[in-house]
Parts: sequence; structure tokens; C-alpha cells
Amino acid sequence: MSPLATDVVRAAGGILVRRTRQGQLEVAVVHRPGRDDWSYPKGKVEPGETFEDCARREVLEETGLRCRLDRFIGHTEYRDRKDRPKIVAYWLMTPESGFFYQNEEVDELRWLSVDEARAILSYERDRDLLAVLSSLDDPTAIVA
Repeated sequence: MSPLATDVVRAAGGILVRRTRQGQLEVAVVHRPGRDDWSYPKGKVEPGETFEDCARREVLEETGLRCRLDRFIGHTEYRDRKDRPKIVAYWLMTPESGFFYQNEEVDELRWLSVDEARAILSYERDRDLLAVLSSLDDPTAIVA
């Protein structure tokens, strides 16, 4: 039996990217102490909210950073901790203002190279999104 569309948990988040002064691409990953994992900032879509608005809101709530959506990069699908089907849409995002502060959901944010991020991410589905990022012709061209 397939789940009804209303039974699917819908969420959105961001893969925050920036360039170092030397031109190297860095990706932000967050540590969630409640799950003791490393992932990307993300969260559930609220009623009446678009995936894009959810991605901006969740990134701001979890990282303190206001970000520009650069491009849709893909989605992940899995079963959540309550065994519900879940889909998470992700955008490449560029920070425009703000600063990180610890909060209830996230206690640490790290800016890492793609290889370092791949090594620390807790889930294969998140590493798969890095592969998409790496496959772009020039991922640093999207970063202002």
C-alpha cells in the first residue's frame, strides 16, 4: 500500500556554500545534538509554506544566516524516525548576512571542503548531494 500524499513528511533545507579567499569551495554542515549527527540545515514545511520559503526559514532558524537561494540541487527520500516517508528538497544557498549561534536544534556549524564534508556527514543521502555539487561545471561560479 502506498502512502497518501498527505502522509509524506515534506521538508526543505539548504546546502550553504562559500569560497575561501584562496577560491576553494566550502560547504556548511551542522551538528544536531538531539540526534548526534552531522547534516545540512533543514526542517519540515509548515502549512501554506512553499519548499523555497521553508528552506530559507529553516536555514535561518538553525544557522542564524540569511541566505540567497542559488539553485535547486535535488532531494532525498527516506523514512523518518517515526517510520513515515519523508522527502527533503535542497537548494544551494549563499549566506548574505547573519552569524551562527547555538540553538536548541544545532550546537555547531562547520565550514568544510567538499572532501571534509563528505567524511563528516552522517548519512549517505547527504553525501550523494555533495556528488551532485561536485558534478556542476563550476560550483564556485554560483557563489558570489
